[in-house]
Amino acid sequence: MHVKGIHHVSALTADAQENYRFYTEVIGMRLVKKTVNQDDTSVYHLFYGDEKGNPGTELTFFEIPMAAKAHRGVSSISSIGLRVKDDEALSYWEKRLDDHGVTHDGIVTRSGRKYLDFEDPEGQRLSFVSDQNNEGVSAGTPWEFSPVSREEGAGGLGPIRLTVRKPEGTVRVLTEILGFRETDRSYAPQIDGQPEIRVFESGLGGNGAEVHLEGRTDLPPERMGRGAVHHVAFRVDDEEELRQWVEKINELQIPNSGFVDRFYFRSLYFREPNGILFELATDGPGFDTDESLDSLGESLALPPFFENRREEIEAKLKPLDTKRK
Repeated sequence: MHVKGIHHVSALTADAQENYRFYTEVIGMRLVKKTVNQDDTSVYHLFYGDEKGNPGTELTFFEIPMAAKAHRGVSSISSIGLRVKDDEALSYWEKRLDDHGVTHDGIVTRSGRKYLDFEDPEGQRLSFVSDQNNEGVSAGTPWEFSPVSREEGAGGLGPIRLTVRKPEGTVRVLTEILGFRETDRSYAPQIDGQPEIRVFESGLGGNGAEVHLEGRTDLPPERMGRGAVHHVAFRVDDEEELRQWVEKINELQIPNSGFVDRFYFRSLYFREPNGILFELATDGPGFDTDESLDSLGESLALPPFFENRREEIEAKLKPLDTKRK
């Protein structure tokens, strides 16, 4: 069994309203699901993606009101990639980020591809990555009603970067358990005295299936907060395969969550040796299970097992208007 690529990445925000504004109005992603954190129903869980919220396009945020700013360090998911069609799109984004006052670096080349690194208003680190020289896992389709055209819009998640103190344990989990393979595309970090960043890919490979592993001995452990990433999820086909993964992880005696039904997908959670939370998630059932494609994300969606608590849950949430104008 091998994972197919990145399914979604879940991060933290302290302000759902500002988060929604930035990712829909500036970055141009579609809010495909407005729901709650299933482990704490008093806070929102927002899912952004392509036109349908296809697996591999989903950037999600748990709202933790009043959360302190994250302290960057090791044992972290330190950057999130967003795929764009080609190098020309990166030039568009460089100007658009300038126009909106978004902190960013210039366009650079890493592992044979061009990147544009930037930060959201809470310090979340992201990169637009060009698909111009990319082969492998297909990108999604940007939403037609986005303020950004489909030619320049984000078509899904690109490479994620893991920053750890002891890379070899993470390498063993990626390669020996999850089926990633190390490619010959590696690049040196900008920090003197630190080892090179290693590149791994799974499934069909390419931007939608890459993990970049950064070893750092000069940083303390990350302190989670707004602007930090909570976990990364990798794609598996369906529930049958996920249950096989549950058996495999149990056989390896790795502490884990067991099978978890998230309604929109099924999941398994465990931590790799440096403490980063990994999830395996099924490609379906999908976000149109309880909403029409035309109205995704416009109302508060609750899985059936929370529907009898809707009044109680809604009473604890501050209003968040996500109706399409």
